[in-house]
Amino acid sequence: MNKKTLPIGKLPISILKRFLKQYAILDKSVIVGPDIGLDAAVIEFGSKPPHQRFWCGGKYLLAKTDPITFTSEDIGLYTININANDIAAMGGAPRWFLATILLPAGKADAKMAEKIFSQLSHACKRLNISFCGGHTEITSGIDRPIVIGQMLGEVRKDKLVTAQGAKIGDDIILTKGIAIEATSIMAREKRKEIEKKFGKRFVNRCKDFIKKPGINVLKESGIAVRFGNVHAMHDPTEGGLATGLHELAIASEVGIIVDRDRIPIFPECRKLCDYFGINPLGAIASGSLLISVDAKDAAAALAGLKKNGINASIIGKVVDRKKGVKVLENGKLKNLKLFERDEITKIF
Repeated sequence: MNKKTLPIGKLPISILKRFLKQYAILDKSVIVGPDIGLDAAVIEFGSKPPHQRFWCGGKYLLAKTDPITFTSEDIGLYTININANDIAAMGGAPRWFLATILLPAGKADAKMAEKIFSQLSHACKRLNISFCGGHTEITSGIDRPIVIGQMLGEVRKDKLVTAQGAKIGDDIILTKGIAIEATSIMAREKRKEIEKKFGKRFVNRCKDFIKKPGINVLKESGIAVRFGNVHAMHDPTEGGLATGLHELAIASEVGIIVDRDRIPIFPECRKLCDYFGINPLGAIASGSLLISVDAKDAAAALAGLKKNGINASIIGKVVDRKKGVKVLENGKLKNLKLFERDEITKIF
């Protein structure tokens, strides 16, 4: 048996693909099951049972689960938005949320627990999501609170978007910029060090990145599908934009070429990444949305996003699978690194 330990972060793609192929169990109601780059499961409700009062026959159920492990400050806000984003990336609306809240033994008290409950409730209320269940316990083996969210949503059958639909010739649009979540996490986890180096106002501005520009992508996903012929969307998270692009390419069985100079990065993000020796392309990227759109509709999609206050850029093109996933940098085309270990782990 291989005793080699795995690094912090997502399971390596090769291992995950093997596990999913070997162990996933899908019945005929599962329209989209687990696979690399897919943001949520898609489930068919089926025909309306007799005497069933509530039924979503013209819609699919979307289901997603995601934990928050890199930070504990504002953990409720993170949990709701990260899980809601995966529903939005499928073209759907998040509706029902459940949470498993794990509190550290020896540190947990009622105040800690209530703070998390309050944050979750407030974030759900802002997005019109029902906070309808879950589980809470105090446990050993952790040194900070961990929240695992499960988000259920719905999407009209004719509006479903997955990461599997990117087509050769599509333009790749990126909203906002890269490493938004990473910027906030760095400021929260290394506050004193950053404040000493760059000042208190800078730290506070970076911490607030979860709200401005924000880590929620519900607005831009809805706008994109209204203004353009969107073939695929993907919510890049751990492993950053680079890994998100690889996941999109794997899911759609295509290649992708991006231009490094077209990828937007906030000055605060660049400064912190340079300081900590982090490659922003591989840093956790919630707040950005990758959109694969018909090239003839890309300008309209960009205009629609801009009109609604969301900056976005065309960063690349979908190409034949044989060309791989590459980045044009300093005039040279090279393989884009896949970050199976998120760059943010360098600060811990």
